[in-house]
Amino acid sequence: MNMLVRNAEKQIPPVPHWRFCYTSIRKDFVFGAFLIHQLDLDLRNAVCILSLFLHALDTIEDDTSIATEVKVPILMAFHRHIYDREWQFACGTKNYRVIINKFHHVSTAFMELGRSYQEVIEDVTMRMGAGMAKFICKEIETIDDYDEYCYYVAGLVGSGSSRLFHASGMEDLPPCTFFETTCIFVQKADIILDYLEDINETPKPRMFWPRQIWSKYADRLEDLKYEKNSFQALHCLNDMVTNALIHAEDCLKHISAVRDPGLFRGYALAQAGAIGTLALCYNNIQVFRGVETLTRGLAPELIEGTKTISDLYRVFYKFTCILKSKIDDSDPNATKTKDRVEAILKTLQGLQNLKTEGGLASLSCPPTIFSFQCFTNLLFPPVHSA
Repeated sequence: MNMLVRNAEKQIPPVPHWRFCYTSIRKDFVFGAFLIHQLDLDLRNAVCILSLFLHALDTIEDDTSIATEVKVPILMAFHRHIYDREWQFACGTKNYRVIINKFHHVSTAFMELGRSYQEVIEDVTMRMGAGMAKFICKEIETIDDYDEYCYYVAGLVGSGSSRLFHASGMEDLPPCTFFETTCIFVQKADIILDYLEDINETPKPRMFWPRQIWSKYADRLEDLKYEKNSFQALHCLNDMVTNALIHAEDCLKHISAVRDPGLFRGYALAQAGAIGTLALCYNNIQVFRGVETLTRGLAPELIEGTKTISDLYRVFYKFTCILKSKIDDSDPNATKTKDRVEAILKTLQGLQNLKTEGGLASLSCPPTIFSFQCFTNLLFPPVHSA
């Protein structure tokens, strides 16, 4: 994969700003770079810049050391800063900090895009910045709040990407809601997976699980990480996974409309990674311990195993069956979880593309092959989360 990315990078104009943008993508988001480099040059550049701007926004949102009265105006005005090569703001850590510190390179590259691409990127950054600012000042109380937050930080990524694809003249695309739903599905899996990292953030925790769910099991969200509360923590976790599963059917039903091979590969891997993460996390106390004890060998299997739509359906079926096998009848949400899992399996069985050698009945996948974080870390950088 790295070799393919490096070969594609030979096409990058040998100027500092584009070199910085693509180096940042490859350094921090290796698999994202692989997917971006399968697109046509103009579209590739636009998707690269959109990705970097949105991760800059995410870096600002995630930095809990920034005072609210400072952070909110920056998020609200970010869509104007993207036109300003002189704009600077220090925040974030590690490579995310580098993107912010050298923002002028990204802004310079943005100014070289076609106007139709610029308008889409400006609108997406404006709406995402406003959405992030809203939830800096507002706790995620209800499931409706949770869905709204996930739309702002992930659904807009999907709709923005869809609009860029349309602006490029790409045809045979599924409805915009497909891209939004897939990104929200991935986002919810990422939020579940990153519970401990978020709750342990200093100087104050990041909290993305909705109170409407966690308050049924604990007085405070952070209480779930303590061993004495393991029983309630698992019930809360399973409730969160069950909530995320509601998006799976729509993801599956519309991906057949994605005709571009590179685009299909990206969204197929995203869907496989999300359902794999949910299957791994369900009823797994390690979500609250943060210990990686499981093999990372599944990532190559996902990459090689989602080349066609039939591959995707079969992988999705594997992970859904694993999740089903983990449902504990004593869990308070067991009936709802079973209903959602059965609905996914029924959808898969009804899709014509499953008429392949061996069908679905022959599939098996031992749960021991799972990796705790390989899915979301390879497919997408953490965006709240993710």
